[in-house]
Amino acid sequence: MSKTFLVVGASTGIGFQLTKNLSEEGNTVYAIARNERELSSLPNVSFIPFDVLSDESFAVDIDTLDGFVYCPGTINLKPFHRLKKEDFIADFNVNVLGSIPILQQVLPALKKGTDPSIIFFSTVAVGQGMGFHSSIAASKGAIEGLTKSLAAEFAPAIRVNCIAPSVTDTPLAERLLSSDEKKEASGKRHPLQRVGSPEDIAQTAQFLLSGKSGWMTGQILSVDGGMSSVRLL
Repeated sequence: MSKTFLVVGASTGIGFQLTKNLSEEGNTVYAIARNERELSSLPNVSFIPFDVLSDESFAVDIDTLDGFVYCPGTINLKPFHRLKKEDFIADFNVNVLGSIPILQQVLPALKKGTDPSIIFFSTVAVGQGMGFHSSIAASKGAIEGLTKSLAAEFAPAIRVNCIAPSVTDTPLAERLLSSDEKKEASGKRHPLQRVGSPEDIAQTAQFLLSGKSGWMTGQILSVDGGMSSVRLL
């Protein structure tokens, strides 16, 4: 049976891969992004132009939703002494606050859904502790807290989980993976000896949106090539 999902940040990277996978399964997907890019080529997808940093509400009335996925993120890696208060605020606005008004707007539709599921994204740097990640880890730590708080508040009607990837080969990480040498070096830092792909993360999100994860809520799933839990000899 097809379902209806809302994917925020759907035009690139993990968001696009997830939107593509869901649409090709025959689901209806509302895709929120600043730019349409390749979304028009996907079946069953309705593009909603919107910037998560906008103070406006998006102008689409959705009656019923079975899943909400918030993909926007930042990779702002700097030494702590070079970070300004504005850097922390900018990261927090994208990673956390951008999700709030959209989720509040569609919450009534989610409550009407079939086994509805909410997915946020964190980073391996929250649980692992990595230098130069203080700003991004601070905001993603907040999204993990939001995940658990909403999981408690919305249970048992709506499940809420979070995926915490390591570096993934997306446009957002382009500066970190801009050459084969950089990609290989980054891959070797992981026990599985490669960086993540959008498909790796999208498949995990699909699992969390499906009934196969029906007894999971309030969880932070590490999808990180073993980075957070395995130490190589």
